Amino acid sequence: MKQDLCALLRANSYPGRGILLGRSADGKNAVIAYFIMGRSENSRNRVFEETPDGIRTKAFDESKMTDPSLIIYHPVRRLENGMTIVTNGDQTDTIRDALAQGHCYRHALNTRTFEPDGPNWTPRISGVVKPDGSYNLSILKSLDGDPACCCRYFFEYGSPIAGTGHFISTYQGDGSPLPSFAGEPVAVEVGAPDASALEKALWESLNEDNKVSLFVDYIGLEQGTHHTVIHNKQ
Repeated sequence: MKQDLCALLRANSYPGRGILLGRSADGKNAVIAYFIMGRSENSRNRVFEETPDGIRTKAFDESKMTDPSLIIYHPVRRLENGMTIVTNGDQTDTIRDALAQGHCYRHALNTRTFEPDGPNWTPRISGVVKPDGSYNLSILKSLDGDPACCCRYFFEYGSPIAGTGHFISTYQGDGSPLPSFAGEPVAVEVGAPDASALEKALWESLNEDNKVSLFVDYIGLEQGTHHTVIHNKQ
């Protein structure tokens, strides 16, 4: 049963970082949305900046950046073969490099684990959208908060349905330590007619204090065109 993503976000003050992949209601576009949130000054001191092949995070005020290790990366990279990679960390580049060598995204992620930020052990969430609009999602997480074991889950959606997407985030909600996302990606409705409409709906649904940046992309399946919207709080 599909859920209302905006309602889910409004009810959750801190899902952390989130990825939505799916198909537009008219069936003509692959849909990508990625957002970041932050509770610390260091995490909130970020913006999305467009690059030739996607986006990167960067410090809004370089003088206030204290530790870039887990917060500065390329969340989105578009490949020459028409694939788009979206992740919450530097595993974007791990996946890109593996695909360039003829491997798959699972091969790449089997070399990675969750983030080394105990006691949260933040999951690594990743998605790959293929030229035909089919997509994959993944989460690498600790076993019930135990860093001795990394659990790797892969979800593949080979025949996307118009108006349907799947959403995954790093956390279930706020807490100390932060509870990792659990279960399968959530099936959600994708009713927004274009990237601008989806960006507006999602941005208004994210917690006002914790939201940082949002990226939305509608990829035309026939022409391979991109309609991209970026919203930074800073």
